[in-house]
Amino acid sequence: MNELPTVYLVDDDLAVRDSLGLLIEQEGYAVECYASAEAFLDAELADGPGCLVLDLRMPGMDGIRLQDELRRRSLDLPIVFLSGHGDIPTSVRAIKAGAVDFLTKPVTGDALLHCVETAVAESRRRRIAAAANHNAASRLATLTEREREVMALAVTGLANKEIARMLGISHRTVEIHKARLMQKTGAETVLDLVRLADASNGAAP
Repeated sequence: MNELPTVYLVDDDLAVRDSLGLLIEQEGYAVECYASAEAFLDAELADGPGCLVLDLRMPGMDGIRLQDELRRRSLDLPIVFLSGHGDIPTSVRAIKAGAVDFLTKPVTGDALLHCVETAVAESRRRRIAAAANHNAASRLATLTEREREVMALAVTGLANKEIARMLGISHRTVEIHKARLMQKTGAETVLDLVRLADASNGAAP
């Protein structure tokens, strides 16, 4: 994925938006600035890797509430919080809710850029994982109910004879089902099936 990462900067302070936006832009990122959480939520996000640099305290919806709203909308955007106050309980809550980091203003350029780089790398990782999950789920969706049952037992390490006994079918029938599910999923070994099941994030039987 070679898309230009987008850094969304949400802060009610115009001077902060201007200075940090310029700093981030000079590092080769696309930057979009918003004066409020509400304005950000109304915006159409770029389809590519990126992160959110988010002020904690703002009029209207604050940073924590925006983080909660993004999670409710299933918008998986790594967040770097900025705060003018060293609020430990709030920072702990933000990190536990998935924030990449929590920086206290005034923030140094190096510290911010390091966090942005980390957050963008996390965004890329999540996108790759999501694509793999979707691909795995799509392949598993082609399996019949019996093939799913055979796969569920095969990935636990059971031999064909044991699977046959547990499902009340013949050893030969298990072999046929396993061959078909291997062909449908593109797996060459049982280990491939295990990886496929893991990649599907629970979509496997």
